[in-house]
Amino acid sequence: MKPNFSCEDALNAFAVEPTHDRATLERYLRQFPEYAVELAHLSHELSRAEAKTGELSEKDRAAIEDAWKQYSRSSTASVRIFISLSVPQLRELANSLGVPRQIITAFREHKVLASSIPRRFLGRMASALNTTMEEIRAELTLPLEGTCVRSHKSDEKPMAAAPATFEQLLIDAQVSEDRRAELMADDD
Repeated sequence: MKPNFSCEDALNAFAVEPTHDRATLERYLRQFPEYAVELAHLSHELSRAEAKTGELSEKDRAAIEDAWKQYSRSSTASVRIFISLSVPQLRELANSLGVPRQIITAFREHKVLASSIPRRFLGRMASALNTTMEEIRAELTLPLEGTCVRSHKSDEKPMAAAPATFEQLLIDAQVSEDRRAELMADDD
């Protein structure tokens, strides 16, 4: 009389067999015909040739490096710096940079021309975000994902607003002229 084995029990027993040859598989198939498909799949997996271990050739290394570079450049692989920030983090960033939160929101919504941001301000922002100026610029050039765009009920398809210069955003946020001059200064 055969013990009452579950499929998992039968597969575990087969997996710990010292050999996984045809005779072993046939024995398990006779003993557990109800698990034939699962046993066949496991047998196939266990009999696959193991990957050879050893040093990679220069050709292999070059192919891996090229694939990694391509992956790193792809927009789906890049980290969304501003999207990942929580509301308290956005508030803290705005406070540390001395700008209204709507300026940070404009960055988050890609509504600022990356080329118009003074290097000094961009450097301070990169430092506050533990990233680089290049990564922030790259983030601002990526297409904005639909989850971040504000939505409004309308009869017409919404059009994305054209990005504004950093200075125009400061003006729109009613930042004082003196403070704007400080933020726009590009001397280090």
